[in-house]
Amino acid sequence: MTTSLIDKTCQFVEAKLAGEGSGHDWWHIYRVWNLAKNIAEQEGANMRVVELSALLHDIADWKFHDGDDSIGPKVAEQFLLKNQVGSEVIDPVIEIIASISYKGAGVPTPMKTLEGKVVQDADRLDAIGAMGIARTFAYGGHKNRLMYHPDEPPVMHQSFEEYKKNTGHTINHFHEKLLLLKDRMNTASGKNLAEGRHQYMQAYLDQFHKEWDGKA
Repeated sequence: MTTSLIDKTCQFVEAKLAGEGSGHDWWHIYRVWNLAKNIAEQEGANMRVVELSALLHDIADWKFHDGDDSIGPKVAEQFLLKNQVGSEVIDPVIEIIASISYKGAGVPTPMKTLEGKVVQDADRLDAIGAMGIARTFAYGGHKNRLMYHPDEPPVMHQSFEEYKKNTGHTINHFHEKLLLLKDRMNTASGKNLAEGRHQYMQAYLDQFHKEWDGKA
């Protein structure tokens, strides 16, 4: 029985990200993949491009490669070429992977295609809500960052380079990125899903600050 391209991609990504503990592991990919499939079905996007982009979008994240955002697209392209995928699929997949990342509060990150919009929404949905809270603290711990410091305000980064150099505490990340994502959703489906997750984060932060101040 021939293994499908999607199955091969799952196996490749799961093996590549085994043991990853910062919230960018295989299970993040799995959730984004499922979200992307659901959104793609509702929005009428090309499912093959969406699935491959979702599965490969974090295969070599710049955050773990000294800020080099060219590695991910290269690794994905090598994998797809090795599996005899045509340029009509590779080209849009690589463009999505190269463009998907959040780059700072003041940096626009538009996606050119419906498929790109779908995958970007799915990735951002996994960065907010209950899952986003868990992943944010996992990443903060991985980077040995303070959980919170009341004297360090958020920074609304105006360039990707500035955002890459950010070392602020974890609660700041909510204000510098996560709370901004609801209004950056591309699709109607993504916007609908983001509403509840956004409200959950706001409620969490309210409770966090009450407990920090000894008021709850």
